[in-house]
Amino acid sequence: MKPINVGLLGIGTVGGGTWEVLNRNAGEIERRAGRAIRITRVADKALERAKEIVKGGASVTDSAHDVTRAPDIDIVIELIGGYTIAKDLVLDAIAHGKHVVTANKALLAVHGNEIFAAAQKQGVMVAFEAAVAGGIPIIKALREGLSANRIEWIAGIINGTSNFILSEMREKGHTFGAVLKEAQKKGYAEADPTFDIEGVDAAHKLTILSALAFGIPMQFPKAYTEGIAKLTREDIGYAEELGYRIKLLGITKRTPKGIELRVHPTLVPTRRLIANVEGVMNAILIKGDAVGPTLYYGAGAGSLPTASAVVADLVDITRLITADPEHRVPHLAFQPDRLSDDPVLPIADVETACYLRMRVLDRPGVLADIARILADRSISIDAMVQKEPEEGEDRVDIVMLTHIALERNVDAAIVAIEALPTVVGKVTRIRLEELL
Repeated sequence: MKPINVGLLGIGTVGGGTWEVLNRNAGEIERRAGRAIRITRVADKALERAKEIVKGGASVTDSAHDVTRAPDIDIVIELIGGYTIAKDLVLDAIAHGKHVVTANKALLAVHGNEIFAAAQKQGVMVAFEAAVAGGIPIIKALREGLSANRIEWIAGIINGTSNFILSEMREKGHTFGAVLKEAQKKGYAEADPTFDIEGVDAAHKLTILSALAFGIPMQFPKAYTEGIAKLTREDIGYAEELGYRIKLLGITKRTPKGIELRVHPTLVPTRRLIANVEGVMNAILIKGDAVGPTLYYGAGAGSLPTASAVVADLVDITRLITADPEHRVPHLAFQPDRLSDDPVLPIADVETACYLRMRVLDRPGVLADIARILADRSISIDAMVQKEPEEGEDRVDIVMLTHIALERNVDAAIVAIEALPTVVGKVTRIRLEELL
């Protein structure tokens, strides 16, 4: 049978890994796909480096349009990244009848609805397994493996950089700033780490997972995003004392009022498997009504793990090319004309338990004042730790865990607590999830 010809846009870290995996495992891949899959065209601005990688195994150009418009190309792999040029090239490839594979979570989270609509109109597929959690086959699990389930919620460690930082802060007792520098030195964090440490990267991925889980359009602007830069060694230590670990989680949940879509530091009980995922590894916990909770763990980034997902998409599309186009797996798991209009909830309407830490003057009645403010806003206390003041100090930390409460009530309580004359500075609030 005629081989499938692939055009590759960008042969950097992931592109180079894709070239390596596709060539190294060519025989195995052909046996799985039913026909050979080969990269015949590569586009990259760094022409000499690209030629050195392919060593004559494919034609190399610095013009991406030479690939997206080439009549002999069946599938285009987009590994350029970003929102703008990548979007134009993906849409150009689709317009010229090419199937597309991409690892670009930012592109899909922001422009996915437009891209999928264009692909549907042209009768081509857009595959994106590598866009979320690297080598973990989480997209296929949601679109196919769990298709019998009504998904109730997803909670995931989906940014390895942030997880590495939190793991090192807990294990070594270092500050956030010191561990961030270490992460940059090891290559786990970019020179500008904003997208990772502020939760933006995780929110891109969570937007995709939420659309797949609940059959809603991509709605990245509605994702609540809070990063880890303000977390302290003290908070990580107090969480440990109370039987919890702090993880940056992406959480999306179906509720009677709508869909929760939020990324933030979260206390997780240490007995949960996901609380023990350390370093740069990723893990995603999915709760289905029939199957219950299932956990997916593995490398969330890196050349070969991500390439594994890219090549898996190539195999899937190769199989689908000869299948009935009307019965392909839908891009967002649900048929395009059956997407839901369930609203994405603003964070003020979300209900969670919370960790609250406040520094107070060591005076009688302080705790009673704080408890009264919480009670007036229907917030009950689940557990509390009050530290003894150090010698010569008149200030002490109070740490509380609350039961589940409405976010806007907690916000109001924090404002009132910070206004007390006996409270010094700001209240630290970290949300808590039992993940049952």
